[in-house]
Amino acid sequence: MKKTLLGFTIVALMLPNLSYAHQATGGGFIAGLSHPVLGFDHLLAMLSVGVLSAQMGGKSLWSVPVAFVSIMLVGGILGLNGVPLISVEMGISVSVLALGIALAVEKKLAPILAMAFVGFFAVFHGYAHGIEMPHLANSTLYALGFIIGTASIHITGVLVGIFAANIPNGVQFLRYIGASIAGIGFHLILM
Repeated sequence: MKKTLLGFTIVALMLPNLSYAHQATGGGFIAGLSHPVLGFDHLLAMLSVGVLSAQMGGKSLWSVPVAFVSIMLVGGILGLNGVPLISVEMGISVSVLALGIALAVEKKLAPILAMAFVGFFAVFHGYAHGIEMPHLANSTLYALGFIIGTASIHITGVLVGIFAANIPNGVQFLRYIGASIAGIGFHLILM
C-alpha cells in the first residue's frame, strides 16, 4: 500500500500540468478530484465505504473500496453514454442513509455481500459523475480525478476506521458517526 501511494505521489509531482488542464472550462483533473470531496453526499458515502471496510477487516479492507471504485466506473460509463437511469439523486441519498446504518449496526457482512451492497450504490455515484463529463473539456482527466478523489476518501475512511478501533471507545464513536450519517441521509431523502 505504501509503495502504491508513493508511486501515485511521485507521478503527480512529475506531471503537475495535469492538475491545471482545462481549468478555465472546469473540465480537468482538479474538477474531477474535487467533485467527490466537495459534494457532501458523495463525501459521506465514500468515507462510510472506507470505514465499513475497516470494520470488516481482512481482505475486505481493500476489496470493498476497490469494488466501489470499479463499479462506479461502470456507472460513469453509463452516464457518459446517456444510458437512462432513474432516480440518480435519490440513489445517492439512499446510499448515505444505508451506509450510515451499516456503520451504526456494525454487522460484519460476508465480503461478497458487502461488495454487492456498495456496488449497487456505486452505480448511482458513478452515473452522477458520468452525466457531467460530456460537457467538460477533458473527460479523461476529469474521470482520473474523480477516481483518485474517490479512492483517496476511501483510504481516509479506512484509516479512520483503523484508528478508531485502536482507541478507547473508538468503535462506539464510529457507531454514533454512522447513526449521524444515516440521519443526514434521511434528511437528504426528504429534501
